[in-house]
Amino acid sequence: MQYLVNVFIFSSIGPTYESMQNVFERQSFRPAVNLSNPTITNISFTLYAVLGVVRFLVNFSFNGDCRIVYWQHEFLVWDPDECDGVTRISLPVKQLWSPDIIVYDVDDDVSQACPYVYVNHTGHIRWDRMLRLVSSCNLEIFSFPFDVQNCTFTFGSYMVSPALTFKEMSGNSKRYLEASGEWELVDILGETSILQFGIDEWDIITFWVVIKRRPVLYVVNLLIPSSFLMLIDILSFYLPPHSVDRASFKMTLILGYTVFLLIMNDLLPSTANGTPIIGIYFSVCLALMVISLLETVIITNVLHHSSMKYQEVPNWVRVVILKHIANLICYRWPEDAQLHPSVPQKDKHENTNTALPELQQICQYLGDLHAHLNSLQKENELQEQWCHVGYVLDYLLFRIYLLLISCYALVIICMWCVWISHS
Repeated sequence: MQYLVNVFIFSSIGPTYESMQNVFERQSFRPAVNLSNPTITNISFTLYAVLGVVRFLVNFSFNGDCRIVYWQHEFLVWDPDECDGVTRISLPVKQLWSPDIIVYDVDDDVSQACPYVYVNHTGHIRWDRMLRLVSSCNLEIFSFPFDVQNCTFTFGSYMVSPALTFKEMSGNSKRYLEASGEWELVDILGETSILQFGIDEWDIITFWVVIKRRPVLYVVNLLIPSSFLMLIDILSFYLPPHSVDRASFKMTLILGYTVFLLIMNDLLPSTANGTPIIGIYFSVCLALMVISLLETVIITNVLHHSSMKYQEVPNWVRVVILKHIANLICYRWPEDAQLHPSVPQKDKHENTNTALPELQQICQYLGDLHAHLNSLQKENELQEQWCHVGYVLDYLLFRIYLLLISCYALVIICMWCVWISHS
């Protein structure tokens, strides 16, 4: 053993590949002069990039890069002053003993092999191993697109400890992580524990990578267009229902919103364990549009009620709608509005038996014309009264619709804020 420690001391040109053959031949043994002294492996975790997220079923795949490992090789020690000032060399990792490190909680390890390690003159070895891990994490999509995800990476070995504090690892990762992309690193947390397999004990280091989604893309492509369509639906109530086919406009708007839902379906995460609140938001918005269309159908039916047998406005409708509800919603009546039924006037052209036949015929014609004019006047009055009933109901339902949308928007905003604060 002493010969191996002093291999490089007697070299005048520095450590060479030939002078380390005795060390290479003993790569199967742990490099400790005294086997009772443990060889501790130090792990440094640095996240360089979130390469992609593949959404499917319950989980999503998380790709990231990290670098590890440090340990002490007691046989590779030399004096730089006697070796031409050489303080660090690189050696093939296959020629040296390397610690057994198992990475848990990953579906696939597609890491690129790093064939060399850096050896310091004190015997400290640094292995810059770039890991590209595909990890399955539970997808919490309730608050999408303002969601925060937590992925776990677990490293295990016989004797392992973190090379840096978890706060320093998190700071290094935030400094190196790419600013572009959908995901943003929030923090890297960790803890050390001991896992026992029978009489064997393994040291475990668990890293929690907390990342959050950048919601700008989804806000611009989903929330803002949906809000615009809802705004147009609200403004459509200002169309005069008696002269414009408001129902056709609303049906066209619902058709456009349905096409929008089909397009945005590809942007939502497809999972089986839950529904994002934004999906509920879109469904309720569609339901509100259908309710708006139903309201328009009711108002249209009321406005055209007078054309069916010229029915009178019932007295209870006058009292409930034209009086109480109109006062409640502050409906302003036109100055020439006639809300009371007209009293039929007596016919002033009464025929007498003594009138001449020509005068009797003229009076009959005048009476028919007067009756026709009275019928038209009554029809216009009935139509005007039913129009006022429709307008009052339209004002009432429009305000109820605004109240529903305002309460719904407030609930959605509060739920998102509470979820973000707890995350």
